[in-house]
Amino acid sequence: MSDILWTPGMVLRVAPANEYDRRVVLLTKDHGRITAFAKGARRQTNHLMAATDLFVFADFKLFPGRSAYSLLDAGVKNYFSELRQDFEAACLGSFFLELAEYNSREDNDERDLLALLYQSCRALIHPAYEKSLLRAVFELKLMMLQGSFHRQDYGEEYSSTALYTLDFLLATAPEKIFSFSVKPEVVAELSRIALRERRVYGDGHVFRSEELLEGALGGT
Repeated sequence: MSDILWTPGMVLRVAPANEYDRRVVLLTKDHGRITAFAKGARRQTNHLMAATDLFVFADFKLFPGRSAYSLLDAGVKNYFSELRQDFEAACLGSFFLELAEYNSREDNDERDLLALLYQSCRALIHPAYEKSLLRAVFELKLMMLQGSFHRQDYGEEYSSTALYTLDFLLATAPEKIFSFSVKPEVVAELSRIALRERRVYGDGHVFRSEELLEGALGGT
C-alpha cells in the first residue's frame, strides 16, 4: 500500500454513508479539498468515530481510490470540543467551514486556507476575542488569500484604524492575524467592507449556515 499518504487536515462536512460508514469532506494542507469514506465510523466502538466529527483537526491517513479516499486512521491534534458547547460559536464555526469548503479546490496547495481556518477556530473558543471582529477578519483574509480583495476601493471615507487593519491583514500570515483588537466602530467598518466585497465581487452563492448565523449573532 505504497500509495498511502498522511496529511494534516480539518473536517469540513460529515454525512452518513450506508448503515455504519461516514462520508467526510476534508480540507488538507497538500491535497486541497478531498472526500473520504471512513469505514465503520458510525459504530460507537470504532476508532474513527470521534476523528470524523466537524472541526476535528488531525493528521489523516488516507488511501486514494478512483473517486474518493479511504480514511484509515487519524492522529487528532484538536477536537475543538468547546465549539459544541457554545451555540453562537458553533454557528460561526459552521459558517467558516462552509466558506472554506466552497473556496477550496481539489489537488491544490491549501496550507494558507487551512491555517486561517484552524487559527480562526482557536480564536473562536477564546472568550476574549469578539465574534463580530472574528467573522470580519476571517472573511477579509479569505478574500485576500483568494486574490479577490480590492484594497484600492477603500480610502478616506474609512477611519485610519480600519485602513491600517486592512493593510495589516494583507501583509500578515494567517497564523499571526489574530493578535489585535479594535473599537466597536472599527469592527463595524470592517464588517461593512467584508459584506460589500462579498456582494459586489462575489458570485451570489448562498451559504446554508449564514441564515442560522445571522439569527444567532443578531446580524453581526
